[in-house]
Amino acid sequence: MKSDIKLIDYLGVRRSIPAFQMSEPGPDKTEIEEILRLASRVPDHGKLAPWRFIVYRGEERARIGEELLKLALAAKPDLSEEMIQVERTRFTRAPVVVAVVSKAGPHIKIPEWEQLMSAGAVCLNIIFAANAHGWVANWLTEWFAYDERAYGLLGVNSGEKIAGFIHMGSTTFPAVERPRPELAETVTWVGGEA
Repeated sequence: MKSDIKLIDYLGVRRSIPAFQMSEPGPDKTEIEEILRLASRVPDHGKLAPWRFIVYRGEERARIGEELLKLALAAKPDLSEEMIQVERTRFTRAPVVVAVVSKAGPHIKIPEWEQLMSAGAVCLNIIFAANAHGWVANWLTEWFAYDERAYGLLGVNSGEKIAGFIHMGSTTFPAVERPRPELAETVTWVGGEA
């Protein structure tokens, strides 16, 4: 791995593409299964697999968008026409949307925090695996990831939480770099040479 320049090169330029810049085609079922198989290779203390996947494809995405719009309007009846369209298209911006659902909970040995971090690692690994298969991807949460009124609609069970929605597809837009933090702002050195 240390001399795998392709991986180093990829990590040096990895960039998410906004979901609204995605288009057809997207990965097919076989590719999605391979992406999720690879994504599952994350740190998982206790081998609990404290997460699961829900894959949204096809026309079901539009139906879910209409139902999410109803929930949004119930909470905020004065939504602008622009925001109505945004709500309606939450799941149709990309050909495939994968929910990573955290099943983290109390355990005699494994802290819940570690289980949650494992779900986060799965989210990032999905992006890596999708990119490795030639697809663009983006990890979003959105308001309905935190609104349990939407959980039944989305297939999320009681006691579960959404770690993120990974959007996957194609794009004609270039990946644009964004500012990254300077290491001096994020690293504390303890011990060793200066």
